[in-house]
Amino acid sequence: EGYQKTLSSLKINNNIPIIGITGPPGAGKSTLLNGIIKYILKDEEAKIGVLVVDPSSPFTHGAILGDRIRMSEHFNHPNVFIRSLASRGSLGGLSFKTIEITDVMRAAGFDYIFIETVGIGQSEVEIAGLADITILVLVPESGDEVQTLKAGVMEIAGIYVVNKSDREDADIMVKNLHAVVKENESRPI
Repeated sequence: EGYQKTLSSLKINNNIPIIGITGPPGAGKSTLLNGIIKYILKDEEAKIGVLVVDPSSPFTHGAILGDRIRMSEHFNHPNVFIRSLASRGSLGGLSFKTIEITDVMRAAGFDYIFIETVGIGQSEVEIAGLADITILVLVPESGDEVQTLKAGVMEIAGIYVVNKSDREDADIMVKNLHAVVKENESRPI
């Protein structure tokens, strides 16, 4: 319970960008994030913090996939901090303590903070309230899901990525995304 006093004493830098990455399981969120990290690390001074929300083990209640497996290329890099968090049944794609951990990271001197959600679909919209920009990663096979996702996660994204674009129907997926974005822009707020 003493953590609240510690949190309130931190000097949080709210100018550090928080980038959320979300999308269905298997869309390539971690692969995209690995590529972004690799690009940012071309600047040898850059410091990157990454929170990865994973499904929980029904036995240990810990994160199933873990950071060492998904981000092995950057796991031991001195300028990259990666932490897996178990979702522990929390809805919305984030872990229960994600906001507090993000505040600690904002006080720790990172230049960028990335949060990868668990990847559960339409209800995964909590990231929009925390991130400065949200990247939605989809695959061509998600074409039918776009209609389902429209009412939720499709509306929170600032950047749409069609991953695995070499697959069949990728061009149709991009066309559908353009239509959804145009439709969302025309809605009154």
